[in-house]
Amino acid sequence: MTALTLPRRTFLAGSGLSMLGALTATRGVSAQQRSETENRNVALVNDFCAAWSTRDLQRVTALMADTSVYRMTETTPPLTGHAALIAQMQPWVDTSSSIEFKILETFASGPMVMNHRIDQFASATRPLTWEGVGIFFVKDGKIQEWSDYTIGVKRG
Repeated sequence: MTALTLPRRTFLAGSGLSMLGALTATRGVSAQQRSETENRNVALVNDFCAAWSTRDLQRVTALMADTSVYRMTETTPPLTGHAALIAQMQPWVDTSSSIEFKILETFASGPMVMNHRIDQFASATRPLTWEGVGIFFVKDGKIQEWSDYTIGVKRG
């Protein structure tokens, strides 16, 4: 069976494993070993994650393309544009006394940046600690696409 005749699910699963393998192969690659573009892309994603601690969604979305696509988890539909992200996240910001995106590990390959993070939303009414992996596609100095994949969630 050729790649062209593989069932779509098999092809997509294989593609995802290939991407993970390619990114994992760069494990331990220092900033000095990355390309200049990759270092800029990592810095942008790090700045984006740090901006969440300001709780200012205008500052967060300033690092994203106007038509950026955001997918909160692997089970949620994508949202397009700043207004959609703000509408989704503003309730979390409003009920959180602090927000921290703690980056544990980062991989970069060309325009793709992947980070393993723990996001904490400190709140009296809806505290949340989320652990997962974010995949970011960067183009022209802005985040074009951002998708998060959940490893674990702790509420409370």
